[in-house]
Amino acid sequence: MTPTLLGRWQTRILLMETVGLVITLLFGGGFLGNPEGSVYFWLLQYIIVFGLGWDYLYIQIQNFRWDQDWPAALQWLAAIWEAIFIVLLVEVLGIELPLIPASDWQLGWFIVHYGFVWVGVFIASQSLMRLMFPRWRFRGGQWL
Repeated sequence: MTPTLLGRWQTRILLMETVGLVITLLFGGGFLGNPEGSVYFWLLQYIIVFGLGWDYLYIQIQNFRWDQDWPAALQWLAAIWEAIFIVLLVEVLGIELPLIPASDWQLGWFIVHYGFVWVGVFIASQSLMRLMFPRWRFRGGQWL
């Protein structure tokens, strides 16, 4: 599949707000032993918002590839970069994200949460999306 910008945005929002939200409920509901629950819901929203911007860059990079595709290996690299970007903002530059107090930020829990959310979203994009929206692949990732 060669995703379009609109397709990337639609897929990111759909998967993050469904699969990502279900996984975040495990963290936010305190089921995994972390009492700072609302932080993960806000982190999920930041991942989505920053990701919408990154998707524009990914489309530009994709245009330089001979087949203009975005294979799974590049999805993994993009996921790693997006996590590093948030860590750089908070840990290195000391930028406090609105609605996430610095006292509630925990790097270890962020990595665990982000990892679970991203793996869940990746698996869903490679399986459930193809089953639930059979024409999704042929419309550049657009499901609407």
